[in-house]
Order: sequence, then C-alpha cells, then structure tokens
Amino acid sequence: MTDDDLLRIVLERTKVIALVGASANPARPSHQVGAYLRQQGYRVIPVNPGLAGQQLLGETVYATLADVPDDVDMVDIFRQSDAVPAIVDEALARWPDLQTIWMQIGVMHEAAAQVAQARGVDVVQGRCPKIELARLFGR
Repeated sequence: MTDDDLLRIVLERTKVIALVGASANPARPSHQVGAYLRQQGYRVIPVNPGLAGQQLLGETVYATLADVPDDVDMVDIFRQSDAVPAIVDEALARWPDLQTIWMQIGVMHEAAAQVAQARGVDVVQGRCPKIELARLFGR
C-alpha cells in the first residue's frame, strides 16, 4: 500500500476528528484546518485546556481527550512533537478502537507512532489533512 492509498483510506473512513491544540484565532493553522474539515463534512471536536467549555467550530471545546464524551475516528495533533507521546497514550486509553493518529506538518514522534501502530492504529506524521484532501480528492 502506498502512502497515498493510506491517506485516501483514512480520509474516506473518518467521520469524527478530535483536534488537539485547536485555536479560536482564525489566523492560526489549527483553526483554519478545523474550519476546512468541518466544511468538508467532518465533525471536528476541539481540544484545548485554555478554551475548555467554550464553543468553537460549532462544538464544545474539551480540556483533554479524556473529557471528550463521544467516540472519534481520528486524533489530529497540532502540538509540539514532544507532547505527542502523552497525547497518543491518552487517546489510546480513551478510545480502544481509535483508527488514526494524525500529526500535523512539523509534528513527528517515531516512538509514539510505534506505540499506536502496535495497537493497530494507522499513523500519519508531518502532513495536513486539509492539504491531502485537496491533493487527493480535489476538495
């Protein structure tokens, strides 16, 4: 399977995304990507402890992944790479059937990726779903 095949599968099967590091600032990439994903029909659940309880992208913001009451298919990480292991551990503990960990452009952590992959979770590192949707599907 090629990288593009994996990206197509992930983007087609995903319905609900937890966006870790979501920003209320429209100029921030995490806000732009979240808004775009929502426009493309995905449900985007923002996660940011500084905004917890507020509304963003039509959803309540949660402080942590553990606080998100609904199931998600994908966790999209907009945080520094050194924060990834704790986020992956929290995601795997919260959702035993999680399908995908997605690390944004500039975010990579091989050891955390291996932990997720060992649990059967697909991992995408250093890419943006907004860019990949446009590239692969013309959206």
